[in-house]
Amino acid sequence: MFLTIIGIGESSKVAVGIFIFHISTLVILVVLSTWYLVNFGFSVFTLNQNFPLRQGSLLMALFFGFSAAMLGISGFESSANFVEEQDKGVFPKTLRNMWLAVSVFNPAIAFLALAIIPIPEVANNQEALLALLGGKAGGNWLAWVISVDATLVLSGAVLTSFVGVTGLVTRMTLDRCLPQFLLKTGKRGTTHRIIIGFFLLSVSVLFITRGDLGALAGVYTISFLAVMILFGFGNVLLKIKRNKLPRPERASIPALIIAIPAVVAGLIGNAILNPPYLLVFLEYFIPSMVLIGIMLYRIPLLKAILFVIRSINEAIQRTATRISALIRGKINKINSQQFVFFTKGDNIAALNQVMLYVRKNENTRRIKIVTIINDNVAVA
Repeated sequence: MFLTIIGIGESSKVAVGIFIFHISTLVILVVLSTWYLVNFGFSVFTLNQNFPLRQGSLLMALFFGFSAAMLGISGFESSANFVEEQDKGVFPKTLRNMWLAVSVFNPAIAFLALAIIPIPEVANNQEALLALLGGKAGGNWLAWVISVDATLVLSGAVLTSFVGVTGLVTRMTLDRCLPQFLLKTGKRGTTHRIIIGFFLLSVSVLFITRGDLGALAGVYTISFLAVMILFGFGNVLLKIKRNKLPRPERASIPALIIAIPAVVAGLIGNAILNPPYLLVFLEYFIPSMVLIGIMLYRIPLLKAILFVIRSINEAIQRTATRISALIRGKINKINSQQFVFFTKGDNIAALNQVMLYVRKNENTRRIKIVTIINDNVAVA
């Protein structure tokens, strides 16, 4: 996070160096593991093939193995983040090269691991399986080389994730899918709010999963597969809605028909294998979709809120008017009660005292002043 904030980006020379070291390490691992098999035979492989399944059939085991192995093909989703920065024709080459590497190394290493490491040891060393394989095939030095290689690759992947997420969120914010305050830049011209936000998000996942590598890998796998499924559906929508849109590369319909169900199957398999990981993923996915939905439909939402406020205000005004009328009627009814004051004279001061008393102590606006006179006395 700190390196990205101060403006340090990815170096092509460093990336090439890490790539060469990584490929060299994998080649050495495959070669020495193959040499180990030539010398010691396939006894462990035969033993593993006869290892009893805990539940289900061989077909189900292959299905769940396929689902779990999906994590090993990640990286394809990252290439799309750099399309705008690549020269013409580079993007399909990156996909081709990744496909070739995955097609060669993943099956080879999986086979060699099954041929050298007993399945119980595989279960107990999931976090450092390649280092264990290297230690058996080439010795302790190869285990250390694999560990260093893993550290370098992980470091590059972390920096790539920060750079990629920064570009993605910036693009989404410019498209008004996210709040505009994320675009604020610091002194070095970097969008530090996006970078810090992604860091906090990553740390929160770490705390929620309590640092369990299996849980972290499971959440990442579900996220990765969901992104790849959306890539497939996005391609289908391009063919339907914008088929005439010029683009250098086009995926064939048969490829999409095969790819989308396969990735969906992998996602379902991972969800069945680890339901808690799916829940962790949904805890982040649903709020994110709610936030994006609010941003996309904020004008209709604001209009709806304004309508509700106006309706409430009008209802309150009507209710207040009715209540006010009732209260005024009650006051008038109370004040309509008459009071009678008997006086024996017309002294103004005395009558004024009477008025002041009634006004202060009685609830009325009607008063009658009565005096009694003889028949032969005229009233002025």
